[in-house]
Amino acid sequence: MQLVTHLLDGEVAKATRREFGRAELNIDDRSDLFKGVGDEHSTIVWMSHGDRIERMPKGFRSIAHTENSPVAAMKMVAGGRRIYCLQFHPEVAHTVEGARILRNFVYDICGCQPTWTMSSYVDTAVRQIHETVGRSKVMCALSGGVDSSVAAVLAHRAVGKQLTCVFVDNGLLRKEEGPTVRRTFASHLKLNLRYLDCSTQFLAALKAVTHPERKRKIIGRLFIKNFEKEASRLGKVDYLVQGTLYPDVIESVSFKGPSATIKTHHNVGGLPTRMKLKLIEPLRELFKDEVRLLGKELGLPDDIIWRQPFPGPGLAIRVLGPLSKERLAMLREAEAIVEQEIRNSGLYRELWQAFAVLLPVRTVGVMGDQRTYEHVVAIRAVTSLDGMTADWARLPYELMGTISNRIINEVKGVNRVVYDVSSKPPSTIEWE
Repeated sequence: MQLVTHLLDGEVAKATRREFGRAELNIDDRSDLFKGVGDEHSTIVWMSHGDRIERMPKGFRSIAHTENSPVAAMKMVAGGRRIYCLQFHPEVAHTVEGARILRNFVYDICGCQPTWTMSSYVDTAVRQIHETVGRSKVMCALSGGVDSSVAAVLAHRAVGKQLTCVFVDNGLLRKEEGPTVRRTFASHLKLNLRYLDCSTQFLAALKAVTHPERKRKIIGRLFIKNFEKEASRLGKVDYLVQGTLYPDVIESVSFKGPSATIKTHHNVGGLPTRMKLKLIEPLRELFKDEVRLLGKELGLPDDIIWRQPFPGPGLAIRVLGPLSKERLAMLREAEAIVEQEIRNSGLYRELWQAFAVLLPVRTVGVMGDQRTYEHVVAIRAVTSLDGMTADWARLPYELMGTISNRIINEVKGVNRVVYDVSSKPPSTIEWE
């Protein structure tokens, strides 16, 4: 919208107040783009900008506004071109009727038809992997999360016994993650799985490292180093399959234009520039909700499809500050309590993510007759559809109290629990 305004001699200026997150959109024209959207006057949308349209280009008319943006949507009404512009994000889950807006545009205004299906995507992806790989051996980086699991099953369908899945235990995993992955994939799904215990190596490399980007890059390089080492043991392996998603790409690299790198995902910007294995990323253009649909299409069990996202660098970016076995163990126990209580409450599938963060601060407390000076755990729980935007979850007070009491009573070294009430944007879901 701002680019169109700039190129067609309108005026874009800094807004007096930034507009991030939830906003009420007041609809001024319901004739086409906003047909059937909202109540009589407004709908809820998701904003992410610090500029606004001061003067529209010639031939344009405002069709919606917010309290902060006099032109939150506009269309060309003179000049013979059908241009529609939005200041907000219709594609994200937190724009309540975003799908309806997009449907109006694609179907009614552009005259397109909905012929794409997930089953057709499976056929296309399997064919592309098979044509790319040929008879070469393939490895898949398997973490046990939904992304790598779907990528592994998709690759297995394409190349069968040419595929070897490799699970790297980096010492940064959730409680009981290793045994769970081995049981699920080797026993249940019958994939060829190699288990590598590299925890000592990773923790040694991360000792005293506090900057999150350095953590991510060290972890990414060590992953590739171990995959290449394992590939040499298996014989000539040419390809590595990863469960990279589109949000990973968007946040890790400036894909097009001047957008900033938000954070390096270990399987995107964290990879070494020179690596022997060629990457295959069959999910690179999909969002998480699409990957879940793909997993369902491939016949994966629900307990894998509906696992909440877990970052590739693992607990390294949830232990803020320096890492140690003691601090990791503390967080691991706190995370297990959060997951258990969220599941017990019946909210697990309703939340995009719920997890604990160990903060690099200590606070004074009192336990019995004793003064304590111990660690702080932050709880983060958010709702989202695709991870591109998120809102903090309004957990029941009773649930928050149960989680807090259990962590303080059961995790030695913690005497305070806090709750994160920030949305994305302006915050990210993970703290680092």
